[in-house]
Amino acid sequence: MSGNAEQAKVPPRMSGEILRRLVLAATIVLLAAGSLSGSGVSLQTFIEGIPSILSLARDMWPPDFRRIDSIAHAIFVTLQIAVAGTFLGLCGSLLAGVLGSRHQSPSAWLRVLVKVMLAGVRTIPELLWALLFVVSVGPGAFAGVLAICMDTLGFAGRFFAEALDDVDSDPQAALLVHGASRSLVLFGVVFPLAMPSLLHTSLYSLERAIRASVVLGVVGAGGIGIELKVAMDLFQYRKAAAMVICILVVVVAVEAFGTWARLQLRPK
Repeated sequence: MSGNAEQAKVPPRMSGEILRRLVLAATIVLLAAGSLSGSGVSLQTFIEGIPSILSLARDMWPPDFRRIDSIAHAIFVTLQIAVAGTFLGLCGSLLAGVLGSRHQSPSAWLRVLVKVMLAGVRTIPELLWALLFVVSVGPGAFAGVLAICMDTLGFAGRFFAEALDDVDSDPQAALLVHGASRSLVLFGVVFPLAMPSLLHTSLYSLERAIRASVVLGVVGAGGIGIELKVAMDLFQYRKAAAMVICILVVVVAVEAFGTWARLQLRPK
């Protein structure tokens, strides 16, 4: 009987692991409960607001597509902002990824400097970037492009650096031993091996930019966002509903394209 009791005893390591998990779970629950209470989340208030939501939905139906030409033009401008900003941001991210990579950066201090810079860029949300550029270069699409560029740089630069760090170092070491230059190793080995990860991040950056560019228009950064804000301010809810539907179609189409492209990039 004593032997069976000893076998049934939980090892101290396991009991300590269980205790740590319980403490972590309790901490997460307490933080979530405190956040819900501090942010004023109320089920009763939400239920009381449902009639207002339904009333707005009735005012927005049926959508007014009579100005579909102007809506299409504004959405086309929004797509241009997103694509141009993403392209510029990815170009900067590629350079920042190389300089911020643990294995590719020419010096440790430069790598740390780039990492700190990327962290600082990520700290500022794209809406604040848009406000800063609207003040500096004036309202319009150019301010939106710059805001998307900075947001993409902060997001993709980090993942590009990590993707370059994840590349197998053995082929690189072999080429360096045989006298290959670092630029040859970078373009001949590192980039090709990291390309799937770089493309995945690039496609996701474009999807993020499409959604963000709609919001940036609200603060004067061009595109469909400002048109949507004006329609809501003038109580033109049916026209606003048409814009929302068109935006939804574009976002879903871009995400579907991104999903298709990622499937094509998977190894066969």
